[in-house]
Amino acid sequence: MSAYGTATPSGSTGASTVTRAEYCVVACAEAWRNAGEVLASPMGTVPTIGARLARLTFSPELLLTDGEALLMADVPAVGQRPDAVEGWLPFRQHLALTATGRRHVMMGASQIDRHGNQNISCIGPWERPTRQLLGVRGAPVNTLNNPTSYWVPRHSSRVFVDRVDMVSGVGHDRAAEAGPSAMRYHRIPEVISNLGVFDFETPDRTMRLRSLHPGVSVQQVTEATGFALVVPEEVPYTRQPTDVELRLIREVVDPKGLREREVPA
Repeated sequence: MSAYGTATPSGSTGASTVTRAEYCVVACAEAWRNAGEVLASPMGTVPTIGARLARLTFSPELLLTDGEALLMADVPAVGQRPDAVEGWLPFRQHLALTATGRRHVMMGASQIDRHGNQNISCIGPWERPTRQLLGVRGAPVNTLNNPTSYWVPRHSSRVFVDRVDMVSGVGHDRAAEAGPSAMRYHRIPEVISNLGVFDFETPDRTMRLRSLHPGVSVQQVTEATGFALVVPEEVPYTRQPTDVELRLIREVVDPKGLREREVPA
């Protein structure tokens, strides 16, 4: 099944019964489609549900942790401990996976620009910021060594900015400036927000609108973005979940409906 489309897939629940949060879950899950035996590192409720949905459906070899140091053999509901464990992943081994590209992390972004540079460190000038955030943390290593996607639950021009106040995660322009050593493993597959899905599949590697979540217009997206997006002539809709996927989301992975708190209807 394609990740994008305008028609209701055969055997799927009608789009009117699917919430925005559930479209976001499916979009996040698609980031790990056919990923093979790599470590998924989702950050945020919706990406966590998405990674678990991918493991239960089209990416059965995906490695998932309990958020600490255990590799889960089963797929428990969000917030629950696994019933079965298949391995131990101490921090040093986690770093080894990161450095060798065997991880796909989905991080958050306080700011992100058209080239995919991400900021989670501070708002305002470095010398005198107006707000201190998480700090750079592992963002540079993530972006230069393994696939790094981003999740933004509230799409706005305060997040999608013309220029980030500080580069935490390295974008395409910065990686190109640094040379071949920085570009060798640099990859930003996609950015997912509560409005749509975005990628950098353009000649100059700037952000492109890849799909709209149903109920969202191109105008809404462009007005909420602080730079000029590349917008194709025809923009498809993010695919809706199948009946099986909806059941897994609602009954198995997120029975408490935590997804709706992160992306309100």
